[in-house]
Amino acid sequence: MDKLRELLRAHRELVSYGFWGVMTTAVNYAAYFLLTRGLGVYYLTANVIAWAVSVLFAYFTNKLFVFQSRDWAWRVALRELWQMVASRLFSGALELGILWLFVDALRLPDAPVKLLANVVVVIVNYLLSKWIIFKKRA
Repeated sequence: MDKLRELLRAHRELVSYGFWGVMTTAVNYAAYFLLTRGLGVYYLTANVIAWAVSVLFAYFTNKLFVFQSRDWAWRVALRELWQMVASRLFSGALELGILWLFVDALRLPDAPVKLLANVVVVIVNYLLSKWIIFKKRA
């Protein structure tokens, strides 16, 4: 048990990102399926709305829990938020492209494609968050 705790402590950031990434994905999926299945919204439109909701959720969880950026000065918070939105626009466009290619062009079912696209997006988002958005500044 001590080895597990030590391993978790040594990789706190990655474990935390994994946990909050799963929570962000749950928020994204809940919004997406509520909109598509519950309200009949077109899947690409629903994906954009779900993306926006999950980006806001991810910003706060990444800032507070994953990368522990405690600076709430308006310049810092605004820079982080702007960079988060810009990076998520990139990964959101990537996700839309994957969905369009596999659902519209190749006629595959949207649910498994959405899952695969989300795996790609999580990896891209972690790298952008770690190396750009919440990078420790000297």
